[in-house]
Amino acid sequence: MEPLGSYGTTWADQWDDGPDPYPTEPKKSGTAGAKAKYSKKVEAGLGKTKSAAVTGMKKAKVGATAGFNWIKQKYTKTTKK
Repeated sequence: MEPLGSYGTTWADQWDDGPDPYPTEPKKSGTAGAKAKYSKKVEAGLGKTKSAAVTGMKKAKVGATAGFNWIKQKYTKTTKK
């Protein structure tokens, strides 16, 4: 008996000599219309996501700059005394 997780033959492979019940390659269907329909929706969603990310990064940059300037001012006040 082979250990679990091995790639040996299974019971079905040993005793069933018929063809596999499922095709090896998926059948291609006419989904060109659906693809065009959903690609526009996805594209619109990505545009919204991109604009939200850009706005968020701008806010983070402004906040970080303000924080560093505050630390810089506090440090210079304490060292000049």
